[in-house]
Amino acid sequence: MLIGYARVSTEDQSLDLQLDALEKAGCERIYQDKLSGLKSKRPGLDEALGQLRAGDVFVIWKLDRLGRSVKGLVDFVAELEKQEVQFKSLTDGIDTTTPAGRFFFHIMASLAQMERELIAERTKAGLDAARKRGRVGGRKRSMTKSKLESAKKLLDDGTPPKEVAQNLGVSIPTLYRWLPASER
Repeated sequence: MLIGYARVSTEDQSLDLQLDALEKAGCERIYQDKLSGLKSKRPGLDEALGQLRAGDVFVIWKLDRLGRSVKGLVDFVAELEKQEVQFKSLTDGIDTTTPAGRFFFHIMASLAQMERELIAERTKAGLDAARKRGRVGGRKRSMTKSKLESAKKLLDDGTPPKEVAQNLGVSIPTLYRWLPASER
């Protein structure tokens, strides 16, 4: 079964062009949304995906009606593939029911994977360069050297740990993490 999906970004835009193309392509059911592609909740898309069964073909008019990033589209089609559902984009010439369409889509998937790996490499290189300059990532430590010294002195003088933690503005678990009872 061919199941279609159409989307426009605003209420005042028309779905007619997409609906006509999906009907002409032979879609038996067509679901639609009138909201931004940035919205994560798309009732029409959710309903269409809920109707898909193994052997069905999910049809859209154009790739940008489905998502904005290559990675998002690749992940979406990969999820369809797991469900044994084919994918077709009418104006982009993508049709995973054909060997050439699957090949083209796998090329896109490979490019998206390469992009993810390059981003990871650049991030790692940036973090390494920052470490070499003495910068440490993460949150600022709540227990400074002076707080540690104060905590040790207060605990040695017999002040209860709860009171020490309150005075230093840290939680009791943080106090115990930095000054385990076995070390006092």
